Amino acid sequence: MRVFQPGEVIDRREVLHGLPWLVVPVRVIHDSGDVVAVYLREGTPLIFPDHPFGPHPWYSRDRWTATSVLHLHRPGDAHAIWGFYEAGMFTGWYVNFQAPAHRWSHGFDTHDHGVDIWLPGGGPDWQWKDRDHVDQLVQVGRLTAEEASHVWAETERVSSALDRGERWWSDWDSWQPDPGLETPSVEASVARLSRAEP
Repeated sequence: MRVFQPGEVIDRREVLHGLPWLVVPVRVIHDSGDVVAVYLREGTPLIFPDHPFGPHPWYSRDRWTATSVLHLHRPGDAHAIWGFYEAGMFTGWYVNFQAPAHRWSHGFDTHDHGVDIWLPGGGPDWQWKDRDHVDQLVQVGRLTAEEASHVWAETERVSSALDRGERWWSDWDSWQPDPGLETPSVEASVARLSRAEP
């Protein structure tokens, strides 16, 4: 496993049925092997490769707008933690339920599972978002019924931990984005797509 270096730009790819559906260049903040932290800066371009399933739901957007986001991933977890920042100010934590991140040489692959949890201001109060989306993803063929059952098991595990006051990402509560970080370009990401990496 290659350790990503702080400052390195890698690809966060949403992969559906084995093919990239969305590619987002993100900047590495930290990689210990146990936790990978990457930063999605406001204004970052989004790449939407052609896909036999059809266009990604965000297809009309050419850039990530309005917020910047810290993404925290742990190996094997079927969720990631997103910390949202508006004009550099922290607004809350978001549990994004997704396929466990699969690392490759220049990034990692995952797939969104629809349902989320929002912790305004960082908690301790929390609320569900988009619980109905899981069934919708099954209906349109983005998830199987078996995969959906695993999604609900993960939501139960995480929500129970939150009810106990447990947040594995609490060490990141005081993190603030460096305003000097540049917006990544897409040229390297597009080149990797053309070479069908990994």
